[in-house]
Amino acid sequence: MPLVSLNTVLKPAFENAYAVGSFNVINFEFIEAILETAESQNSPVILSLAEAHFRFLNPENICPSLLAMARRSRVPVALNLDHGMSLPVVSRAIRNGFTSAMFDGSKLDYRENVRKTREVVETCRPAGVSVEAELGSVGGNESGGMEAEADPDLFTDPDQAAAFVRETGIDALAVAIGNVHGNYKGEPILDFNRLERIRDRAGIPLVLHGGSGIPDDDFRKAIRLGIAKINFFTGMSQAALSAIRDRADSLGAAYHDFPLLMQEVKKRVAETVAHQMDVFGSTGKA
Repeated sequence: MPLVSLNTVLKPAFENAYAVGSFNVINFEFIEAILETAESQNSPVILSLAEAHFRFLNPENICPSLLAMARRSRVPVALNLDHGMSLPVVSRAIRNGFTSAMFDGSKLDYRENVRKTREVVETCRPAGVSVEAELGSVGGNESGGMEAEADPDLFTDPDQAAAFVRETGIDALAVAIGNVHGNYKGEPILDFNRLERIRDRAGIPLVLHGGSGIPDDDFRKAIRLGIAKINFFTGMSQAALSAIRDRADSLGAAYHDFPLLMQEVKKRVAETVAHQMDVFGSTGKA
């Protein structure tokens, strides 16, 4: 199956009311766990590398392997830049073979977000790279903050969303409806009425960031209301940490103990990804 653009996997998801998981990668165990699970679940998948995680995986070093692994996959794989904060970073992603770029102008005022997002679209379009942008501001910290809560004053405005899509030409819109990055402080409360209005006005696939911690039934409802891409990382990281804690006391000093520990990390991450693909409804959709 060839490497595909984000549009290729999101359009059928949006039209058929399921979502494709966008799973962040930070090492080879995560990459293999995600890709192998996508194949076993027969699910399309999005591999995301966040700008905040470039300190863990240098794009110039990892992308040749990522691209080769994606092209060998039996399911559609999109390679996505997550939370690119500037046009130079997006251009770097294009040079390294990414098929999708998420530009995050959420901290800018509306007109500046429109202007810079449009520049990204004009740069990506000739390269066949899909563009996701954010309107409103998703709470939390994608760099690893422990707990966060959503600010209703920063939620996506449905009418503004329609204008933003029209003025920028983006392919997917990340929304703020009560979701946050990292761990939720208290229980997540999603504004489904707002989401429905955004879907009706924007008319393009919508994206939910901060997927870890949201109840399964809320995921399903959000997908019915237009969410076609769900970003998910914290839950995988927590599964990996749990594997390490469970095995740490039994580790010896043999040369293979560390690789065995990494195998357990990979197994736990794969189990987490498989569950999310079932919840998102992407299983069997490749």
